Amino acid sequence: MDYNALADSLASWMSTEVEKAGLRGFVVGLSGGIDSAVTAALSVRAVGTANTFGVIMPCHSQGEDADYAAMLAQSLSLTPEVIDLTAACDAFEANLPEGPPMAHANIRPRLRMTTLYYVAQSRACLVAGTGNKPEMMVGYFTKYGDGGVDLEPLGELYKREVRALARVLDIPEPIITRPPTAGLWPGQTDEGELGITYDELDAILDALETGGPMPSPASTVARIQRMIAASAHKRAMPPAFPVDRSQASGTRRSTERT
Repeated sequence: MDYNALADSLASWMSTEVEKAGLRGFVVGLSGGIDSAVTAALSVRAVGTANTFGVIMPCHSQGEDADYAAMLAQSLSLTPEVIDLTAACDAFEANLPEGPPMAHANIRPRLRMTTLYYVAQSRACLVAGTGNKPEMMVGYFTKYGDGGVDLEPLGELYKREVRALARVLDIPEPIITRPPTAGLWPGQTDEGELGITYDELDAILDALETGGPMPSPASTVARIQRMIAASAHKRAMPPAFPVDRSQASGTRRSTERT
């Protein structure tokens, strides 16, 4: 694949989307990871630095997350806005009943989503998502958290393609090689939580999509297929009951006086 051409095509698509919305640019949450770095770089290519707004949102985060995010911002000549959500998160959780650890962990990405939309509305921008194809396919994102965005520039790219794109976009090498993490707790990594490497996940999803030879044991493939099925609701608009109005109209006509 020609990744220079892909970068240009993605930037052109993003520019068209923001023009269609009648807005000026994009807001991107900067996590310090490769996906948000590539999304921010594409935004700069699409609408320029003046219309790309990077936001760093620490919330019981690891200090290195902000360091990597700042490194990315400097490489793109962006001045990020830092909005510390720790106090807001603590105050919110203090008023909630007891719940499981993951329910508490998901509060943070949902607070970040709210913050990004506040900034986007204040700047007349769209919120650019940072999810890649394998994460979206297996549901490895928080519904109405990091999944609550206006567009997903990386949504059809495998992780290997995001890495290749990052090098074309001159993302700093420490960000490219950093183990992917959602920063939900100390030592948390995406691959550790998923129980599979991104390379293996890419290969399985690619084989499922193309019908090619399966590179992994049947038990692993079956687990991934279960994850895809269980997370289908995350990739769809909320269902609504389908009202049959023709039937309702017919019922009304049958009871009218003649």
